[in-house]
Amino acid sequence: MKARYQFRFYPSNQQQQSLAQLFGCVRVVWNDALAVCKQSEKKPKSANLLHQVITQAKQTEERSWLSEVSNIALQQSVADLETAFKNFFESCKGKRKGRKVGYPKFKKRTNSQSARLTRGGFSIKEDGVYLAKIGIVKPIWSRALPSVPSSVTIINDCANRYFLSFVVEINPDIVEAKKHSIGIDLGIKTFAAMSDGTSAKSPSYKQLDRKNRRLQRKLARQPKDSKRRNKTRIQIAKLHNQMGDTRKDFLHKLSTKVVSENQTIILEDLNVSGLVKNRKLARVISQQGWYEFRALCEAKSEKFGREFRVISRS
Repeated sequence: MKARYQFRFYPSNQQQQSLAQLFGCVRVVWNDALAVCKQSEKKPKSANLLHQVITQAKQTEERSWLSEVSNIALQQSVADLETAFKNFFESCKGKRKGRKVGYPKFKKRTNSQSARLTRGGFSIKEDGVYLAKIGIVKPIWSRALPSVPSSVTIINDCANRYFLSFVVEINPDIVEAKKHSIGIDLGIKTFAAMSDGTSAKSPSYKQLDRKNRRLQRKLARQPKDSKRRNKTRIQIAKLHNQMGDTRKDFLHKLSTKVVSENQTIILEDLNVSGLVKNRKLARVISQQGWYEFRALCEAKSEKFGREFRVISRS
């Protein structure tokens, strides 16, 4: 089975400029390809899009700078757009499980930026990673890669942090569980109430949320495209990252504990989209991460050879 291993890295000033250029080219190719699809009566094939927004575009003065970055990242941008359209069409037809997938959107400069490279565009060099037309970057290796990665995604989030996300192949670890089964009831005050009598409380986000709301009001008063507004935007992004990292750490530790100790895990199918319509509880419910916990339990159950069940609300 495939898994993602993510590591943070700190590029030099020159590498930051090269990465900004790469992200910009990838974003432009995505937006150009999406614009072509919107203007066409029938969605063009992938080969036609590649020829139009990359090969032909490089020969024009307006897009000649596309030649200065790795061509693999540009091709993967079009491939990602194809995947986005496929997920959208399958979701409309009811063939795709889970939440409804919306129509692909144009990418913005202020959002999180990413670029994907396949094996031809990167290689691992001792303690560093060589990225095509970028150079060698040195991530913080918090753990070893279990196999040779098939691709790497370079990420620059809204708080200006840089990550390398590798896709690797792993072998499921089937370990005998201590307990037979466990049922979990998710809530707000107590995040998870277990059928064995134990419970788990989620971290408190009140202080961070209070700061976030104050900064959001400050952002609304500041003029657009000003330096102070951009500074406030980065502060808000850092707060969101802090809350997200705290929640992710808690959910990973809890889901690993639950899956490693029990052979069968049973969760209730919560109607989260319906619950968040309650305006008094919407913010608190959104901060809990119930769906993320369910996804983690399901993925780790497959990895450890466990049985994962979701029971109906009725």
